[in-house]
Amino acid sequence: MPRLSEVIAALENLWPAERAESWDAVGTVAGEPDQEVTRVLFAVDPVREIVDEAVKLDADLLVTHHPLYLRGTTTVAASTFKGRVVHTLIKNDIALHVAHTNADTADPGVSDALAGALDLRVVRPLVPDATDPEGRRGLGRVCELDRPLTVRELAARAAGRLPATAQGIRVAGDPDALVRTVAVSGGSGDSLFDHVRAAGVDAFLTADLRHHPVSEFVADRAQSPLALLDAAHWATEWPWCELAAAQLDEISDRHGWGLRVHVSRTVTDPWTAHAASTATTDTSGAPN
Repeated sequence: MPRLSEVIAALENLWPAERAESWDAVGTVAGEPDQEVTRVLFAVDPVREIVDEAVKLDADLLVTHHPLYLRGTTTVAASTFKGRVVHTLIKNDIALHVAHTNADTADPGVSDALAGALDLRVVRPLVPDATDPEGRRGLGRVCELDRPLTVRELAARAAGRLPATAQGIRVAGDPDALVRTVAVSGGSGDSLFDHVRAAGVDAFLTADLRHHPVSEFVADRAQSPLALLDAAHWATEWPWCELAAAQLDEISDRHGWGLRVHVSRTVTDPWTAHAASTATTDTSGAPN
């Protein structure tokens, strides 16, 4: 069986740490380099439920998309929930490795997995990585549909293909407008609006869209009449776990490692319920 250092080297080859954003915290968080690895679990979030799942699975390595400590810390005390995660990992000899923005821009990366889940054909990166001479790496993806759909139909496809969450899919724009080209970006995407406009697509599917950026974006629809589709952050990034697991499976087969690679299906989206609005359209008593 491979040592942790060998598996980490393979993961770093897929998602080099130097390609992460300067503010990011990627790489190995816990783990002995010489420990043997037989079972690996992929997940989006390094939260207690996922770590407990790794313990039950008898995993030696947990790979997550989101960092455990993004802004640093002064304590790993078990009285804090992140400290408890660290203690549980170390007590059970489970290593933790993070691939975040370096996985977002990879080829293939998070947005390729999102496009694949929606049965979209990737055309090019939305924001190309200037250091990639082949023009395949970068943030987000510009895609084509297999056939034109209305915005309503595209939203229904996303709701049916992505993991179920309390939020589902929110839409800004004409539900009956036809869509032939789509930009997608796993995770928070409203910082990419200028790139989406420049791409000339009919719709943009991402997550964490905020009121004011969306309001300003749709107000300018005369110049850029595209639709926005807002999915849950966790749901847009979970397909990457399956892609990443398949990549490690292929590496394991090539090296004869015999790793057992798993993908967590535990829903770690923080929203747990949704109540549809039932009020009338009379807003005379609404607050300013």
